[in-house]
Amino acid sequence: MAKNEIMVTAIENGTVIDHIPTEKTFEVATLLNLESLSTPVTIGYNYRSKKIGRKGIIKVADKFFTDEEISRLSVVAPNVVLNVINDYEVVEKKTVTTPDELRGIVKCNNPKCITNNEPMDTLFHVVDKEHGVLRCHYCEKEQDINKVKLTN
Repeated sequence: MAKNEIMVTAIENGTVIDHIPTEKTFEVATLLNLESLSTPVTIGYNYRSKKIGRKGIIKVADKFFTDEEISRLSVVAPNVVLNVINDYEVVEKKTVTTPDELRGIVKCNNPKCITNNEPMDTLFHVVDKEHGVLRCHYCEKEQDINKVKLTN
């Protein structure tokens, strides 16, 4: 083993979330509600990364994420990589990408929007993935994905 190699326990079954921008690591953990799990969770941050300079990594034993959870993740940390582990082997690698629609995930920042005044889910269309531009389905106000607030 090289001197600069990181020793992190392998997991038998579960998910490893890799290439998280360091400053988003704990936000990802909170977003995925990891503090409520009863299975082991390993969180590391400030690791060197050839792709993004510094990165965070989260290992979650015996947990596989739903498409809805992954969509929420794409808002906070797009381009993270999910490695699905089965019997200590990576059986699937998914790069998280922002979907075309975000339903019930982010709040509209227009106080007059119906979604802020009626009990209903928000719906945003992703109109520019490269620049992170969302448009509210109801009031048509555009928002920057990096400045949105998430619904609870």
